[in-house]
Amino acid sequence: MGKKSPQRNIPGKRLLISLLRAAHLVGVAGVGAGVLASWPFPQWQPYAFTLLGSGLGILLLDWWSNPRHLAQVNGLFVLAKLALMGWFVLQAGQREWIFWLILVCSALVAHAPANLRHRDILSRR
Repeated sequence: MGKKSPQRNIPGKRLLISLLRAAHLVGVAGVGAGVLASWPFPQWQPYAFTLLGSGLGILLLDWWSNPRHLAQVNGLFVLAKLALMGWFVLQAGQREWIFWLILVCSALVAHAPANLRHRDILSRR
């Protein structure tokens, strides 16, 4: 059996991650509204920055807490989402379906069994 990844914790981490997730959902809702209603970017730009900032905060906290996070399915998927977000930014005409692709894949990964989400792909743990 492989070695378990070292875990780090900080006081208030649960509250911090909850606040970041709440902000992330606000960003998702705002970006989704803007994209689906075909609003010009400046109208939903604050939501995009909220989405990106909170997402990066969650990623950094997860990575700090578990240095193997980016080798696991859920961490690798976050990197894939960042790549898709780059595509989303560059291809304004494709934003609607890219938004749905990211949203549906995020739900599938987030609600997958823990043994799949936390599987270490790079070291086969």
